[in-house]
Amino acid sequence: MQRRPPTLDMLPDGRFRPVRQGMPLSTKLMLGGFIVAVLAGAAAIAVLALWLLTLLIPVAFVAALIAYVSFSVQRWRLRSRAGLPVQR
Repeated sequence: MQRRPPTLDMLPDGRFRPVRQGMPLSTKLMLGGFIVAVLAGAAAIAVLALWLLTLLIPVAFVAALIAYVSFSVQRWRLRSRAGLPVQR
C-alpha cells in the first residue's frame, strides 16, 4: 500500500501552514442524513410494533375469557361426576 507524501505548505515567513483536519461538508451532511434515516426507520418500526400490540389486546382478552369459561365447565363436570355440590 502506498502512502501519500505529506503536504508541507510553507508561508513566506518560514512557518508552516496548519493542515486542515476533519471531514468535508458533504461527508458531514451525508452522515447526518444517514443518522436521520436510521432514526426514522427505528421510529417507524416501533410505531408498527405498538400498533400490532394494540390490535392483539382484544384477542388476548377473548382468549382469557374462553380459557376461564373452559376451566369453569371442566370444574363443573368434575364436581357433578364426583357427586359434590356445585360451587360458583
